[in-house]
Amino acid sequence: MRFALLMLAAATLGCAARRQETRTQDSCIVGRVADGDSFRCADGRRVRLIGIDSPESQQQPYGARARIALLEMLPSGAAVRLEPDVAPTDRYGRRLAYVWVGPVLVNEAMVRDGWAVLYTTPPNVKYAERLSRAQNEARARGAGLWSQRGFECLPNDFRSKRCVSSP
Repeated sequence: MRFALLMLAAATLGCAARRQETRTQDSCIVGRVADGDSFRCADGRRVRLIGIDSPESQQQPYGARARIALLEMLPSGAAVRLEPDVAPTDRYGRRLAYVWVGPVLVNEAMVRDGWAVLYTTPPNVKYAERLSRAQNEARARGAGLWSQRGFECLPNDFRSKRCVSSP
């Protein structure tokens, strides 16, 4: 009897956890891709992909290439699922999310295909190990911008003016 009650309690908690996860996840229709790691939903919400960093638009031609790669994954009108982590927004008011198109984690695909690098900002670290593996694989294969010397000046270093990007 006690075992049956424990099983019932565990099942109830599991259902509650799934309901909570469903409530916190959101969806949106892609409106416009801004760069290789952020976009706008058709309803105006700004979204920043968690755990990755792509070249800035001023880092030509790499910024434009990263934007095109994200645009190919998230064309205007595409339905996406937004999965939050611990911190829901950044200092610019953008929604922070792991972005899913069906079973594909777009954040991971951008890193694995060599269009973005790992950029972990605690407390949002849910998929950090997964993204790290994707980056190691991309670098080893010379995928995307790794084959074009596009990460000799990392986006964060470029923003901090520690280097200048040039082809």
